[in-house]
Amino acid sequence: MSELADDRDSKSRGLTAVWVRVPPWAPNMRPKHQKNDFHWSPELAYVIGLLVTDGNLSKDKRHIIMRSSDMDLLQTFKKCLNLSNKISQSYNNGYATKPSYRIQFGNVGFYNWLMDIGLMPNKTHVIGEIKIPDEFFRDFLRGHLDGDGTIYHYQDRYNIYKGKRYINTRIYTKFISASKIHIEWLNKKIIKCLHLKGSLTCHKLKSLKWMWEIKFSKYDSIKLLQKIYYRDYLPSLERKKNLARKIISSIKNNKLIRFNNTEYKTYVLR
Repeated sequence: MSELADDRDSKSRGLTAVWVRVPPWAPNMRPKHQKNDFHWSPELAYVIGLLVTDGNLSKDKRHIIMRSSDMDLLQTFKKCLNLSNKISQSYNNGYATKPSYRIQFGNVGFYNWLMDIGLMPNKTHVIGEIKIPDEFFRDFLRGHLDGDGTIYHYQDRYNIYKGKRYINTRIYTKFISASKIHIEWLNKKIIKCLHLKGSLTCHKLKSLKWMWEIKFSKYDSIKLLQKIYYRDYLPSLERKKNLARKIISSIKNNKLIRFNNTEYKTYVLR
């Protein structure tokens, strides 16, 4: 599908309008003040997962901001939405130890559509259900994992029984949210769409705020990762995808193969 880019602006400056081919889910090339029903795709669902975790809708009802300490993640975000906006360095909120980056763009139509599906300004503690089609939920969940999720992968060498030391491979996948409503919805959606059930818990942070999490243990983690990394060349954070592929490839005949001591490292990817 082709659309006319900046037609009115080009005419006003005496320039020849140029037709360009853009993905139907890319908001920056669509009429900026019109509320559109954007076409769902793996790329768009992934972007929504990132915005739910690390994004922000400005109170000016126009701008969308995405922050991350991973430049690669912002480049992927930018590519998924066909954006030309610059990625700039941002301030840290006091918890981050690595440099932080951000990309900001304005699009009233996309902003209003995001509001319609469940996003909002100042969403951290109040966000709830997101209107994601079941068909694209696994792409949304991969974005949620890349934004605020964690994959743990390590060897437990402290299990001693009857004088023998046993080495166990530990694998966990965790999703977090400061909104109880959102994490409960996410838990139900994972059960419905992926047929997996994690452990739903909460704990209090130093800031006296509650943090909710869904945690999947070893074999459920592997099944989960298999479902959200269901084919190659999907938008994702490269380092988490590589670890997920490493974990998935370690399954032979429905059993987890232990890594050699020389090959094994502890991985905790947030």
